[in-house]
Amino acid sequence: MTHTPRLPLIAGLPMAVAAGLFIPLQGRINGALGVELRDGIGAAVVSFSTGLVVMGVISVALPKGRAGLARILPAVRERQFPRYYVLAGCIGALFVFAQSFTVALLGVALFTVAAVTGQTLSGLLVDRMGIGPAGKRPITGIRVLGSVLTVAAVAWAVSPRFSAGESVLQLLLPVLLPLLAGFLMSFQQAMNGTATVHYGSPIAATLVNFIAGAVLLWAAWLVKLAVSGAGNPLPGQWWYYLGGPLGCVFIGVGALLVRSLGVLVTGLGMIAGQLLGSLGLDLVFPVPGTVVALPTVLGTLLTLGAIILATLPWPRGALKR
Repeated sequence: MTHTPRLPLIAGLPMAVAAGLFIPLQGRINGALGVELRDGIGAAVVSFSTGLVVMGVISVALPKGRAGLARILPAVRERQFPRYYVLAGCIGALFVFAQSFTVALLGVALFTVAAVTGQTLSGLLVDRMGIGPAGKRPITGIRVLGSVLTVAAVAWAVSPRFSAGESVLQLLLPVLLPLLAGFLMSFQQAMNGTATVHYGSPIAATLVNFIAGAVLLWAAWLVKLAVSGAGNPLPGQWWYYLGGPLGCVFIGVGALLVRSLGVLVTGLGMIAGQLLGSLGLDLVFPVPGTVVALPTVLGTLLTLGAIILATLPWPRGALKR
């Protein structure tokens, strides 16, 4: 096992925020590809497959990548971590499934709140259980308060986009899928982070992540192909194929950071980046239905404040449960 130095919070948290900026951009690209193909699962397959190609090239071209590649099979064979950790990419595939099946029904706003709520709650749980490479981290009152404020701030930021007149009961079942996908994302980050420690490189962990997710999505798409046929042919514009490479960035950075920051703080940092990136896209490249109101800006700022609250080095025992 390769021991790499841990990053201090002041360096790691901005990296998490920067990685989170790519998530809404990837979502915008994959969403446009899904519309172009008239096939949401097909768009997810393209995204994961291009990401897999990029990670394969990086793994072979870079010395660090080749070294990590050589450690994958020995690490799995010697059970240096639970073998099911290699299936972490299936959680990413589930998240893409959740987007494909529920965003059209719920809207991006409600989907985001459900996913962030699940991810924030599980971030506390995963840190407490010590599943990630950072080990066990206590559930303190400050961390709980910061998590609750994060969820509330995200809900406030996206509130202008909520559709009116829909029954809560009508939305309850569809909301459970992004809630579950978000909840499992913290486990994915912990599993990838642990694998990174044993592979000696986030490159290898990201490659394995894309292999597992791509296999699952290809299987799902083949079933869909047999049932309802193919969608439109692949478009010629190059930018439709950037979703996978962008995924390589935030999956790899997440796998690198959880050892230093823990799962909760890494997730909160990425949530902040996601909101900032969404706000920037809506201001610079608005799409039909885009709403940038005062709650959007203030909710984003409150999210940043909540994350600072949850990550500052408070005195030992402050509001500890």
